[in-house]
Amino acid sequence: MSIGNSPEDDRPSLEDDRPSIGRALQQARIDAGLTVDEVSSSTRVRIPIVHAIEQDDFSRCGGAVYARGHIRTVARAIGLDPEPLVEQYDAEHGGRPAPTPAAPLFEAERIRPERRRPNWTAAMVAAIVAVVGFVGFTLVNGADSGDDSNVAEGPGAGQTATPTKTATTKPTEVKPDPTDAIAAVPKDKVTVKLTVVGAKSWISAKSHNGKLLFDGTLRKGDSKTFQDDERVDLILGSAGAIELYVNGKKIEDKFESGQVERLSYTKGDPEVG
Repeated sequence: MSIGNSPEDDRPSLEDDRPSIGRALQQARIDAGLTVDEVSSSTRVRIPIVHAIEQDDFSRCGGAVYARGHIRTVARAIGLDPEPLVEQYDAEHGGRPAPTPAAPLFEAERIRPERRRPNWTAAMVAAIVAVVGFVGFTLVNGADSGDDSNVAEGPGAGQTATPTKTATTKPTEVKPDPTDAIAAVPKDKVTVKLTVVGAKSWISAKSHNGKLLFDGTLRKGDSKTFQDDERVDLILGSAGAIELYVNGKKIEDKFESGQVERLSYTKGDPEVG
């Protein structure tokens, strides 16, 4: 009778015969007729990571937690039960970490003294009360000293205070001098100023070479000023709504409301073109 291992002990176990995780996933993917790109698209696991997992390289997963998640996701996508593969992963890579007991942590947190924060609200209230009290004290003292000065400077006994009449003068109206406006405009240019005094008016203004200076609608109160070296051409859509100054001089022509006027002005005294 020989002493040693029996023939049954020499036989490999069933677990040793099973394929690796990567090989099992790769074979199941091929059997399902799927490519790595298709698995990556359906699982959102990047293509290099799928290739690495099929080669049993889990270093690109970013840790054991992510590796388990990728194994489950890929296995479900190719129709494979993920739990045996996850158990195999845990057996080959040291298993899941033991959960940390919650009771000691809770006790430590309960025993730890709580730091008291400074009460900024109370400090601000106290500062405001102090400021208000100081201002009130200052106002009361100022009022008392003002009363004493009034008594000292008042009329003597038996005298009647005579009310003093304050002379009021009306402000003098200063009318603008038309010559000032004329003097303000340059002599070597044509200056045209438009002001809408009616409801609104469409305006178009061009320089002597046809350059468009303005084209649009102005409403009541709007003003525009145009200048050119030689000539300014105007089209007034509603001339009666316009007050017109040319080279500092007001144009007295009576335009009718709604009337379209085409005007041209040059340097010097304004002339209607």
